[in-house]
Amino acid sequence: MNHKDEKITQPEQEPFQVDEFRPEDAEGLVCLFRDVYGEGYPIRLFYDPEAIIAANRDGNYISIVARTASGKVIGATHLFRSAPFKFLYEWGAGLILKQYRNLGGNNQLADFLHNKFIPGEPSIEEIQGEPVCNHTHLQKSVMAFQYVETALEVALMPAEAYTREKSATGRVATMLTFRCCKPKPHRIFLPPVYDTVLRQIYGRLDDTRDIALADSRFPADKATCAESSIFDAAQVVRIAVHEAGNDFADRISHLENQALARNIVVFQVWLNLTEPWVGDAVDILRDRGYFFGGALPRWFDGDGLLMQKLLCPPDFDNIVLCSEEAKQLLKFIQTDWKES
Repeated sequence: MNHKDEKITQPEQEPFQVDEFRPEDAEGLVCLFRDVYGEGYPIRLFYDPEAIIAANRDGNYISIVARTASGKVIGATHLFRSAPFKFLYEWGAGLILKQYRNLGGNNQLADFLHNKFIPGEPSIEEIQGEPVCNHTHLQKSVMAFQYVETALEVALMPAEAYTREKSATGRVATMLTFRCCKPKPHRIFLPPVYDTVLRQIYGRLDDTRDIALADSRFPADKATCAESSIFDAAQVVRIAVHEAGNDFADRISHLENQALARNIVVFQVWLNLTEPWVGDAVDILRDRGYFFGGALPRWFDGDGLLMQKLLCPPDFDNIVLCSEEAKQLLKFIQTDWKES
C-alpha cells in the first residue's frame, strides 16, 4: 500500500461531558466567551477567572460546563441571581463553540441543569429564562422545559454583544419566562389599566395566585424603598421598588437623573404587586413615559411588575417571537408604548 495515497482525517471535535463547575474551568470559560462574543459580552464577570470562581463559591452564579477529556471548556450554561429574591435564579449566559453546535451540546447542558442539578437543590424556588428575540432558538429551548412567557424587555441588549455572531443590527429585545420549582400561592394586586392583560398572563402560569384589584392609595406615612443597578456597557438601568410610598415620584426622579448622567437609554422599573396601591405607582410611571413590560413571578418573593421606558428606537419590527402568546404580548406592549 502506498501510504502517500492514504487520506488521513482527524475528527474536528473531541468527545465531551457535561458536569458541574470546577475552579480549573474558569480560564476555559473566559476563553469560551471570547471565542463566541469577542470583548462585547456585557456581563464583565465572564472575562475574569477569579470572579467566576468567587461567584460560583458564593452561589451568586452556578456554572454548568461541557468539557472535553483534555479539560477544554467547549460550552456552558448558568444559573445566576438577577432578581431581589435570592432563591429565584435566572437561566442564561449559555453558549457553545461553533464547531460543537451540531452535536447536541446545548441540549445536554440544559438537560443536565433541569433534570439532574436543579432537583437536588431545594434552595432554588423559581427559575427565570431570558431568551433573546433576534431569533427563536433560545425561546424554543426554554419552552421545551415548560417555562411560561410573562414579560418582554424591549431593546434591552446592545447590538455590540452580537458583533461576533453577526445576528443583530440594532438593540435586541428579550423575553422573560418563568418556571416554578417550589409553589408559593400568595395575594397580588393588579393595576386597573393592566388588569385584563395580566389576568391573561396569570391564567397560563404554573403556580396559583389570589388576585385582587389594586384600588388603594399610597399610605401617607410610607416612604419608598428603592434602589437602582446601572449597567453602563448595555446602557440599562434597573430600578427595584421593594416598597412604594407617598414620595414615589420624587424617588424615581432622583434615580432616573443618576442614570441619565451616565448616558442610560433603557429604563426599567420593577414594582411590587403585593402592594394594593401599586396602581398609583403605575399611573405615575405612565405619565413619565413608561409602558407595560409584564409580570415577574416571585421577583420580590412576592410577584413583581415590569415597567419600561426607552430613549432609543424600540425596533419592534425586528423582534422575532416563537409562540402566539408571546406575539399577543408584544402587540399589547407596542400599543401601550404608542400611548406612553
